[in-house]
Amino acid sequence: MLIIPIWQKTLVIAICLGGVLLAFPNLFYDRVERYNDAVVRMENRGAADPETQAGLDLWPSWLPSSLVSLGLDLRGGAHLLAEIQLEDVHADRMDALWPEVRDVLRQNRDLVGSIRRQAAPPDELRVSIANTDALDEAAGLIGEISRPILTLGGLNSSTLDVAVEDNMIHIALTDDERAATDNRTMQQSLEIIRRRVDEVGTREPIIQRQGTDRIIIQVPGIGSAAELKELLGQTARLSFHHVIRTVNSGTAQPSGRQVVYPDIDNPDLSYVLERVPVVAGEDLTDAQPDFDENGLPAVSFRFNPTGARRFGDYTAENIGLPFAIALDGEVISAPVIRSHIPGGSGIITGQFTVEESTNLAVLLRAGALPAGMVFLEERTVGPELGQDSIDAGKVACIVAAGAVLVFMILSYGLFGLFANAALMVNLFLIFGILSILGATLTLPGIAGIVLTIGMAVDANVLVFERIREELKTAKGPSRAIEVGYERALTAILDANITTLIAATILFMLGTGPVKGFSVTLGIGVITSMFTAIFLTRLLVVVWYSRRRPRTLNI
Repeated sequence: MLIIPIWQKTLVIAICLGGVLLAFPNLFYDRVERYNDAVVRMENRGAADPETQAGLDLWPSWLPSSLVSLGLDLRGGAHLLAEIQLEDVHADRMDALWPEVRDVLRQNRDLVGSIRRQAAPPDELRVSIANTDALDEAAGLIGEISRPILTLGGLNSSTLDVAVEDNMIHIALTDDERAATDNRTMQQSLEIIRRRVDEVGTREPIIQRQGTDRIIIQVPGIGSAAELKELLGQTARLSFHHVIRTVNSGTAQPSGRQVVYPDIDNPDLSYVLERVPVVAGEDLTDAQPDFDENGLPAVSFRFNPTGARRFGDYTAENIGLPFAIALDGEVISAPVIRSHIPGGSGIITGQFTVEESTNLAVLLRAGALPAGMVFLEERTVGPELGQDSIDAGKVACIVAAGAVLVFMILSYGLFGLFANAALMVNLFLIFGILSILGATLTLPGIAGIVLTIGMAVDANVLVFERIREELKTAKGPSRAIEVGYERALTAILDANITTLIAATILFMLGTGPVKGFSVTLGIGVITSMFTAIFLTRLLVVVWYSRRRPRTLNI
């Protein structure tokens, strides 16, 4: 008997109406997008100015306002492929380790004698001592600095590899610690890049790790790749150093405890600084664009309690002496300490424009990148090209849908109309799910939707052909419909599940355009099965219950 329970009818209709309602805002994309922007401004400011209120009036607040995010190839924007210089982090670890190694050996000066850091590769620390007979004992003392690496399996190997070679102590990171450090660096870089992009208010950026040391950055709506590079290209590693002396550029020969940074405004002048900073940028809690006492653009900053204490102690002990504020290996300011600064706040002055001070504040507020980046690939997609892609995608969807609709009507008559109605609902369900998930629609994603349109009627074709076969066995229309759906179900599930598996593999292993295609394909497969198995059957059963035809003309 062709009987569908009331609860099942209600559930199918509710799901279909929900999908249509969620997809509806995409028909008014620009209007809803401006409404969403106004809502964000309202939440940030707490009050609505005339421009914000005009945006809020564009769309009823009681209707859904989630939209399908448009990818770079549809909206226009910038694409970058960046390589993170992981070796910089290894070098920094060795520089930071040297004071600790030196202090441990100094506590045993009677045993080791004088201590000196020797030239070494960036990712290695080499130390010589006067008493070469005590090299093994000194290596043992340094080995006590090493810490075990905590993993899911428990305590694994230690962080440092300490060995004695050529009358020197060689210190390097172990392979396990290198891998752990590289992974932390990539995760930190991803988070900081995301913060910097979010600071400028762009919509739905795509920031993904690729391989061991590369990151893909796609920011729709930004002006150009050069603009994005300017925002991301600096590591923004701020540090405050004790000034040893100033020299002419190119004349200084620093020791292992010193670095030479050029003056950002005067290339002929360089500063010899203590290698280990007094306070590092990691201790910053806030940075804002500001103006100095002369009304010139500057950047004000504030430290956390630990940084504020170190900064306060240093300024109290060095009144009348200069200290250097360095950004990415260049001295941007070298003011003289005129008094004790206990509050942990200050101001960075220099020959900034208002735009430069604002960008610097964004970089410092978002945090320092742990390592430098090299851009291997850059691409700018203009908004006109993105609109052309949208228009081409619309034409492709309309042509595909039109051809399928005509084919189904010519092949199956009234039942073809039922399949076409389910196909339209299927499209709304796809866009509704994409909207609620916040998924990004790309040009390959549109290709996935076009493919779904063709695949969506496959299940109905299987059912209708099965019903035709059952009608030939002299069974009544009611029994033919019931058996047709029952016996076509396994073929429908087999065909769609294998496609869904393929889409899942594409999503897991693919990147960029491949993922965009797999997302829409996978969602389309699920919605197609739902509309074919439940919605089309519901339409057929409701029609049959009312008309009670003696024969079926399929």
